Amino acid sequence: MIPTYNELENLPMAVTAVLEALPDSHVLVVDDSSPDGTGALADVMAAREARVHVLHRSVKDGLGGAYLAGFAWALDRGYAFIGEFDADGSHPAAALPLMQDVIRRTDGAALVIGSRWVIGGTVVDWPLARQLLSRGGNTYARVALALPVHDVTAGFRLYRAEALRVMDLGSVRSKGYCFQIDLTVRLLAAGGRITELPIEFRERRYGTSKMSRAVVVEAMALVTVWGIARVLGRPRRWTAARLGSPVVRPWTGSDLTRR
Repeated sequence: MIPTYNELENLPMAVTAVLEALPDSHVLVVDDSSPDGTGALADVMAAREARVHVLHRSVKDGLGGAYLAGFAWALDRGYAFIGEFDADGSHPAAALPLMQDVIRRTDGAALVIGSRWVIGGTVVDWPLARQLLSRGGNTYARVALALPVHDVTAGFRLYRAEALRVMDLGSVRSKGYCFQIDLTVRLLAAGGRITELPIEFRERRYGTSKMSRAVVVEAMALVTVWGIARVLGRPRRWTAARLGSPVVRPWTGSDLTRR
């Protein structure tokens, strides 16, 4: 899934990169009525390429809303693995085959995260202030929620469909980058196994970042509320079922069950 809002210049490169990396995959562009014509361009691409699909949304209610709509679309059509990929060129599509290999061949794997903040992960062309904001936000979320995930706000992800089905997605209200934290906590509560793979994350080439003060405030506020509830022993009902015993670990190459 590639969520878009005013990504006209970036979209063709993102879609092409994904399809070249995973030729057997399909791409769903979830466009929030971009005024720059991104949605119309996506329609043209879908008309020319059967592996490209487009979901137009009439409301712009944040990244979380776009992904929830995309999850519902993919789950209704029976896809076994569902990924998140940014349109802006920051995620390395070349990492997708390994992510797919890990989630397919690791026993109990529910989610693979392309991580900036594990050993081997790097960030290219980001200003120091942006790096500090990301590292600080991740550290705060990890401490407040007792999470073992290093890059809990990462948006480069590949989920096993069964893992999404056990989560009560209908109760998700987070809109911005906090959405990634929200789903991580829900997956861990369901006993999901998470693997973090180091990636090289690059700053976007065209357009402007969707990060805003409101997005940061939402994330800080929700994480604080959830953290207080955890300390008081009042955890939310995150899931509809359970997957097993939660495991989170960085990628070492030794976890694959050869089949």
